Amino acid sequence: MIIFVLMSVEEKIKALRAELALHNHRYYVLDEPVISDYEFDRMLSSLQELELANPEYFDPNSPTQRVGGGVTKNFETVRHDHRMYSLDNSYSKEDLLDWQARIYKLVHEPITYMCELKYDGASISLTYENGQLLRGVTRGDGLQGDEVTANIRTIKSVPLVVNAPSMERFDIRGEIIMTKSGFASLNDQRRQQGEEEFKNPRNTASGSLKLQDSAEVAKRPLTCLLYSIQGASWVIETQQQMLEQARDMGFKVPNEARMASNMEEVLAFIDYWDIHRHELPYEIDGVVIKVNELGHQQTLGYTAKAPRWAMAYKFKAEEATTILKNVVYQVGRTGAITPVAELEPVDLAGTVVKRASLHNADQIEKLDLHFGDTVVVEKGGEIIPKITSVKTNLRRDDAVSVGFIERCPECDTALVRLEGEAQHYCPNEQNCPPQIGGRIQHFISRKAMDIDGLGEETVSLMVKQGLIKDFADLYTLAVDQLIPLERMGEKSAQNLVQGVQNSIRQPFHKVLFALGIRHVGETVAQKLAKAFGTIDRLRMATEEELIGVEDIGQKIAQSLMDYFANEQNWYRIERLRAYGCQFESKEEETPSKSSEILSGLSFVVSGVFEQISREELKALIMAHSGKVVGSISGKTSYVVAGDQMGPSKRQKAEKLGIPMLSEEEFFNMIAVKS
Repeated sequence: MIIFVLMSVEEKIKALRAELALHNHRYYVLDEPVISDYEFDRMLSSLQELELANPEYFDPNSPTQRVGGGVTKNFETVRHDHRMYSLDNSYSKEDLLDWQARIYKLVHEPITYMCELKYDGASISLTYENGQLLRGVTRGDGLQGDEVTANIRTIKSVPLVVNAPSMERFDIRGEIIMTKSGFASLNDQRRQQGEEEFKNPRNTASGSLKLQDSAEVAKRPLTCLLYSIQGASWVIETQQQMLEQARDMGFKVPNEARMASNMEEVLAFIDYWDIHRHELPYEIDGVVIKVNELGHQQTLGYTAKAPRWAMAYKFKAEEATTILKNVVYQVGRTGAITPVAELEPVDLAGTVVKRASLHNADQIEKLDLHFGDTVVVEKGGEIIPKITSVKTNLRRDDAVSVGFIERCPECDTALVRLEGEAQHYCPNEQNCPPQIGGRIQHFISRKAMDIDGLGEETVSLMVKQGLIKDFADLYTLAVDQLIPLERMGEKSAQNLVQGVQNSIRQPFHKVLFALGIRHVGETVAQKLAKAFGTIDRLRMATEEELIGVEDIGQKIAQSLMDYFANEQNWYRIERLRAYGCQFESKEEETPSKSSEILSGLSFVVSGVFEQISREELKALIMAHSGKVVGSISGKTSYVVAGDQMGPSKRQKAEKLGIPMLSEEEFFNMIAVKS
């Protein structure tokens, strides 16, 4: 305990903060508390009193700030400093042996592996600068995610201040999880309060990160398990050292990770945890195997989506047997019909399952489903379980076959199925209620028009009351029309109308995404907006011109042409244009044409750079018509070499006589050639 003799107020506050941070670490990271909860609470109360009486010493990283209280209405989308890649999955030991063979084709040296448990939670990237937590960002699409810093600060296993080898900026990656005991305790509380229980720890942890009130997040028993450091300026040579470094800095890194000298030891690790995983305090769904040497990781590099130096071995999904009671059909915003099986409730992987996805008519036919069948339900990584097989030997003789419906369950329109597509669709786009509501919900969503003050219930009420039949109708709403709606006061109505008006500032690519054109997602909308610049040029584009755009195939091209051929769709666009929505890319949104100064040259990028990220450097090469390749060969023109460049790559470049450029030399090359 602290002795306060002859200490100034500032010194007392700093000493209490340091002591409480130490006890927090012992309790939430090391699981080795040395004082009682009562003693901890007394110290925390003393600190709170001192801070309240002396606000000039406020520190956002004080232990008293972990209780939350800030409300975030919209989570800002921010770009990751270093991309968060996905992992390739393996479901058999043969897959791992094939992966090892691919590795040895590129790395001709002895290889060791780091085996880590695959935690079943929500991925997070924590950025530290000057030793302090700067931000926490969800994985998102890997390139950008939602900033949830206020919520992350409430998680007591996340250090707010770290003693890193360098005060420079770095990212640490991990998984936000909820322990089994914490989840059970949370559900006990909800039962006592008469609230609906949460379904499983994984979804509850993920959902908690997006709660608007950080004080509510602070009440959730969340923890953070770390597995990677990115962008560090200090030298780390292996994945094992990386985990040890993270642990030394105060992060919670599970002790179960093991280094394996060969694939036999990897397989033994997998076999052990396949049996013993249920003894862990948290859920896992597999094992992640990584090449241990970071130099070898550099050599192996990445595919478009995943590192070549890592593989996730997924344990076989858990199964349960139950009875198929009924099949119901849901209508999506694009008119897609999704069949859902209603089941006798059955316990599966710690949750009670009552429904399972059937995907489409082909799946029903493949399973040869009959009402009353005994079915096998599997729950792997999916949120909604799926039926994998039917025990036909238990089928009753008079069982009735499940036939796919022919008419829309909402508007009774005859369904259609396009050639080459698995799903049936309701073609009644303009008058089918779920499609109307779904399109409006999509239109107002944060990644589209981002209209504040509108939720699913409000949209449903407005559609029901006849205030809107289409998302273009949102721009005609008046405050006095909205006030009579349930739970809609004058201030809320004013905010909603203002939110609609503010949305006209959204750029063209977001408006294009908001239209809800089938197969046109957020990324495709961005590429189309860049390629054509205006909605009018896009409308007039031929199939050949559309397919000429990167990542646009025949299916997307046909969908676009079908959409613009519908006069009602074009009428809706003209209405939106009249209300002020942007259907033309502004000059700053449209990048200038790529220069040709690096044409014919190929580059390998390796290491960590000071002024620019590796991905940005690659983009710069391509923007000047250069080619980025993953491995060094005799055809490589240059290697752009940063700090921590893999030794094997350096040796190979030197052996082949490939010129190596520093970051500065590369920038000079562009400047000189320009």
